[in-house]
Order: sequence, then structure tokens, then C-alpha cells
Amino acid sequence: MPVFRLDTPVKFLKGIGERRAEALERLGIATAQDLLWHLPHRYIDASSVTPLAQARVGDDIACVGRVVAKGVLPTRKGLRIFNAVLRDESGALECVWPGQAFLDRTIEVGQTLLVAGPVRFYHGRQMAPREFIVLAEPDDTGDSAWQQGKVLPVYPATAGLSHKTIRALIDRHLDAMIACCPEVLPVELRRRFDLPTLPEALRAVHRPATIAEAERGRRRLALDELFDLQLMLGRARFLAKRGRVGVQFVVRRKLTSALRESLPWELTADQRQALRQITADMVASQRMHRLLMGDVGTGKTVVALFAMLLAVENDYQAALMAPTELLAEQHLATLTRLLAPLGIVPELLTGRLGAADKTRIRERLRSGAAQVVLGTHALMQDTVAFRRLGLVVIDEQHRFGVEQRAALIGKGSAPDVLLLTATPIPRSLALTRYGDLDVSVLKAKPAGRGAVRTAVRSGKQRERVLAFVLDQCREGRQAYVVLPVIEETEKADLRAATTMAETLKARWPELSVGLVHGKLKPDVRDRVMQEFRDGAVQVLVATTVVEVGIDVPNATVMLIENPERFGLAQLHQLRGRVGRGSAESHCILLAERESPRLAAFAATNDGFKIAELDLAERSQGDLLGQRQSGMADIRVARFPEDVDLLTVSREMAQRVLEEDPGLERSTHVQLKQRALLRYPRAEALFRVG
Repeated sequence: MPVFRLDTPVKFLKGIGERRAEALERLGIATAQDLLWHLPHRYIDASSVTPLAQARVGDDIACVGRVVAKGVLPTRKGLRIFNAVLRDESGALECVWPGQAFLDRTIEVGQTLLVAGPVRFYHGRQMAPREFIVLAEPDDTGDSAWQQGKVLPVYPATAGLSHKTIRALIDRHLDAMIACCPEVLPVELRRRFDLPTLPEALRAVHRPATIAEAERGRRRLALDELFDLQLMLGRARFLAKRGRVGVQFVVRRKLTSALRESLPWELTADQRQALRQITADMVASQRMHRLLMGDVGTGKTVVALFAMLLAVENDYQAALMAPTELLAEQHLATLTRLLAPLGIVPELLTGRLGAADKTRIRERLRSGAAQVVLGTHALMQDTVAFRRLGLVVIDEQHRFGVEQRAALIGKGSAPDVLLLTATPIPRSLALTRYGDLDVSVLKAKPAGRGAVRTAVRSGKQRERVLAFVLDQCREGRQAYVVLPVIEETEKADLRAATTMAETLKARWPELSVGLVHGKLKPDVRDRVMQEFRDGAVQVLVATTVVEVGIDVPNATVMLIENPERFGLAQLHQLRGRVGRGSAESHCILLAERESPRLAAFAATNDGFKIAELDLAERSQGDLLGQRQSGMADIRVARFPEDVDLLTVSREMAQRVLEEDPGLERSTHVQLKQRALLRYPRAEALFRVG
């Protein structure tokens, strides 16, 4: 009899074949190992299913029953309602799906359904299911786990392959697959942290006797993921420290002291603390890798400039990369003004420059004549080379991919890295949690900044909201009106922005209404933006091109249409466009429906709290790879409920790495192999941030 192997293609497993293998491939399942690790995303606890006869009006419950009748009922208003009657041993219950007549082709008489939703009264008891699952087909007799009071795993499915079929395939091969999964955690670690073995955990998630047993198994598998992560972070740190010593700067107090004396304002306590932390990093022999977080207006740019000057006075070059030409040009104006008393002229390299100007700046960078350079993605091009790059500053770092950030950092010999952000992306927040990023936080704003009030309003309140915007503009203030841009339907969104601009021009003839979006020519967009800065335009209708790099202290209203279509980090950035002057400002979210996430956003101005919400919503991304968000390699761990596992996994990894930093002992080789399989690019990308 042939030996079962986890690398066996699924098409060769009994009961699968070519057609099912094609369907499984859509779920990312190509081998027996993939099938084993296709874990349930939830469970049906049959012991908690409510008998149909006991469904009471007002309850929100789950029921199981066999379809005994079905049909599509039209209404006077033209709405078609799919109706199905379920029956179990206790009685019957009518289920209705308004506007979903297509279910008549999906649900069949004789099928057994699990339905979940609220029970209401309409000519009798009715359930309007939020979801349903086909547990058994009319001719099925073998799948009766739900009838026996068992816990039934529900797997992610795909077209042509139901969760029930997937459950049967996994169950058929489960014992053979688990037998190929030996325990790799050292026994002392399992005993110390009271962990089930890997085979026990896999059996618990696929064949649980109780929900609690399934959860215990899942948490063991989640801990494995996080433990592998900690091992790779620790191993990568070990290799980085051994192989690449960073620039060790010396505090010369020449340019930095001159800048401090020339500033027309006092640094805040937060800025001074951040400067002490950054300076300590830069004078150390190991590379700085620090995140400087602060809401708009807290002075991140000035702090970054002090770090850049510390590099320059040590005969190194400093580069600041911004995501847009508009923001890069704004930085140029700011730094030119601040550096003028020091006799330093910053350079600007963007894609819009002419060929001759690009060549001139590249030569100055290559020769070292250009000490401070600002730019966009143009800084990452192969034709750009530095004589001695010592510090890389990346502004609005959430707008760059990991590979893009790595490309600029790679132009120096282990330069120090300073990331700037108002809201850390989930990936950077997670890296911070895992101890790889050092963090400096700027919370205090300079004196004279106005507060920003955030409110969520519904479509019914649109007229009141627009009247408020008009009142603000009549008082001499200015307003943004932002519409969402979604990549898949960008043209539609641009038409919506154009329509809004025309509507407001007709509605408010006494006001000047401008329009900017990503499809405008740069010179046209810049002209409108300059008119808004100068006050010639009172209302600016825009897409997310105004998310960063716009500084108009007189703007006091940020009106965001369809805010549910924006990420929380984007909303926070947009809100940061107002509150830059002394007057009280307002951010108004005009939403189509009530939303807990929008309410949570409106309740806080704290960037880290918003990032926590973003982490819970979008997940933390590929921590040792390229993705900014999404589960990627972290597939089992859930945040924030598994945060406690971070501490356990970190302690476990530290115990192993203290004894064996290279993971070379025989007891650790399998751990190393498993972790490298999961995070193959850890050593190259983990310190990009």
C-alpha cells in the first residue's frame, strides 16, 4: 500500500478527481497539505439550534428544517419574494427572502437548511434569514451530525463545491493527513504553556466535540503562526545585527543647533522627546528603524529635518520621499524656508521635471553636492545614485508598498530609516506590536490650533449639512467636499465629483467652487489648489487627491460623502486637512446608513486608536512580506481577541533563540524549516516597515 504524503496533488486523492481539483484550486487548495489546512471559518452547534415550533416573534435564532414547500410571491409594488416552508419534528416555520427570487433556482424541496435570522409576525410567524446553509440534499441520509447534537464545521466554499462536500472530503482523509503531521514544538514548551499537540489541535478544529474544543485547537494553530513569526523576526534581527552595522553618527551641534536657534517658535515637549530618541538611535552603531507618529500639525516634518541635518553635518546625504508631487513640493517650500538661514538649499526630484533638470539633480546626488533631497517615486529609479546616503525619511509611509520603501533604502549602505505617519497602516502597527519598530509619538499640537469636531450624518440631514457649509463660507471660512474614489469604478466616481461641483455652483452662485481629481492635468490641478490656498476658491470639491499635502489654515469644514467607502486611515488623513488654523473645525461624514465603524471613528482623534480599529477591520497584512493589509500568511490568528497569544509566542521564541540564535540544534531544525516555509522573505523585508 503506497505511503500517504502531504505533497500529494489533491486530484489523486480518493473522491476528488480532475473536476473537483479544479474547484479546490480556486480556494488555493492544490495538495493534501492545503486541504488539511483549509480550516473551518465557523461552526454550527446543533445543541443550540432552536426547534421550529419554539421560534418566537422578536427572537434572533438559528433553526434547522427540511424544505417542504417553496415559491416566488409577487407584491403590488413589483417586489418578488422567495418563500420556503421548513419543517422539523416539532413543527413548521415560513422563511422569506424579499427581492431574492433567484433562490428559487438554488433551494429545492427536500433539502435540509440551516437558517439564521430574526423572527417577525406577518400573517403568522416568519423568519427573514440573514444567511442559510444547505446541510443535506433531498436524497442525503448520511450527514446527520446536526441531528445528533454534534458540532458541524463550516468551511469556505466555492462555486461547484459546497461546504458540505468539502467537509466530507476533509473528513474522509483527515486521519491519514494528520498522521503526516508530527509535533515539532519541543515538549518542554508544550508543557510549560499547556498546549495540545499539533495532531490533537488539527483533529479538534476539524472534528470537534464541542465549540470550546474547536477553539482550543484553533488557538494552538494560531500560536504556531505567531511563534513562527517571532522566530523569524528574532532570527532576522540576529542576522541583521551580525551582518550589517548601521551608520554611527556623531552629534556635532553645528547645523542642528543653528536650526533650533533660527526657529520662530519653541519645540513642544513631544518634539524634544522624539528628537532625543532619534538622536540616540542615530549615534548608536545599529541601524535606526523608527516610526514617528503624530496627527497633522504636530510637527513631524521639523523633527525629521533635525534628523536630516544630523546626517548632513556628518558628511552624509539625507532623502525624504513623499507619495505625491504636491506633498513633495510643499515639503520643498517648508524646508527651503527653514534651511535658508543655514545656507542649505534642498533639491527636488519628481517625475514632472524636464530631462535636463533630472540629469542635473542626479549628478549632484551622485557627486554628493546635493545634501538634502526631496522627491517622489522618482527617487527610487535605477538611474538615481547617492554618494553617501545616511538617512531615509519616508513621509505618509502608508502610501508606499514595502518593496518601494526597500528600493530607496537599498540605495545606501545600511542607512538609518525614519517613517512618518499620522495613522500607521495595519502592517506597521502590527510590526510595532511585535517589537520590530521603535515608536516616537507626537500628541501635542503647537499653540493656537483649533479643535476638530467629527459628526456622522444621514442622507435625511443633507439639507441641514449643506446649509451649515454655506454658513461657514459666508463667515469667511472655506470647505472641502470629498467624494470617494474606488479603483474598480474610478470613472464613475470622477463623474460624481464633477456632478457635485456643478450642483454646488448652481446652488451657491455667490461662492467660487473648485474641482480637483486625479484625471486633471497637473498644472490645472495645481492652479485650482493655489486658488483655494489664496482664498479665491471657497469650496473645493475633490477626490482623495487632497488626502495629504494640503495646508489651508482657513478651511474649517471637511464634508465627506459616502464615508463607508473609505478606509479609516484615509478618513483620518482627510480629517487632518482641517483644524490647521485657530478656528474650530468640523469633519462631517454624510453616510448612507448607520455604521458602528464610523461612529467609532467619530468618537476619537487618536491616530493609534484609529489604527487599532483599522487593524481589527482589515487585519495586519503580511508582516514579513509585501502586503500592507489582509490576512496573507496569518490565517488562523484573530485580532484583537488573540492579542494574549502575542505575549506567549514572544516568550516561547525568546527562550528558543536565547539558547540557539541560529536555530541550528537538531531539536530546532524543524522549527526553522517550518518558519522559513511560512515566511520565505523574512530576512529581506522584515526591517523595511
